[in-house]
Amino acid sequence: MMKNLTFLFVAIVIFACQPEKIELIDLHVHLKGDLTIEEAIKKSEAENIPYGIAVNCGLGFPVQTDAQVDSFRQYMSQYPQFYVGMQAEGREWLHLFSPEAIAQFDYVFTDAMTFTDAKGRRNRIWIPEETYVDNEEEFMDYLATTAAGIIATEPIDIYVNPTYLPEQMADRYDQFWTIERMDRVINAAKEAGVAIEINNRFRIPSATFIKRAKAAGIKFTMGTNNIDKNFDGSSYTREMIKTCGLTQDDFWVPEKK
Repeated sequence: MMKNLTFLFVAIVIFACQPEKIELIDLHVHLKGDLTIEEAIKKSEAENIPYGIAVNCGLGFPVQTDAQVDSFRQYMSQYPQFYVGMQAEGREWLHLFSPEAIAQFDYVFTDAMTFTDAKGRRNRIWIPEETYVDNEEEFMDYLATTAAGIIATEPIDIYVNPTYLPEQMADRYDQFWTIERMDRVINAAKEAGVAIEINNRFRIPSATFIKRAKAAGIKFTMGTNNIDKNFDGSSYTREMIKTCGLTQDDFWVPEKK
């Protein structure tokens, strides 16, 4: 009898120490490159990770009008297993789409990778020749303030590609993303009720950022921002779940419309 009780006690302790199983959704998947809708179905099922299929909406992007939004939504209605997301591109997107068109999506997200700087130059900071860095510290202050402003004023559910840095600065992440700059973004997200993406492709934001955001009560999502079908979908997020002690309650899930 004593042996049975001891075995039961050990089993309970082992079970209690197991990490919580978290159901993850990759809400930042694009039908790009060789990732067709059929490939997305296969990949999602094989990895047991639901997807949110997002379309790029904005000036110079595939979707620029309400009519194109309607067409995309009609197309995606054939695939109810997927969430459907709007990636709002640039700062012009609010002038291109009606509230009714925007409301057709299950969720809306954006980033600060496209902005106009203090000198009137349109930066697209993932393209080196379209990134204007006259002074790195001034650029960073402007980027952090811009990110906080976007979160505070644009009608989005998720802020994605967070803490992304231009190529020439990316190897000095901790230098540029100071606690004060992190907190500008975190405080804006808290005030606006906006979730922060943990991005698998760029492996951002850092654990320090995530821990501070969690302490502030921010919700997270998982996203990849793929360019083709060659993405694993969850490795960095799972690493951050363990490192930062995230639970299911820390993740935001949209409602399908």
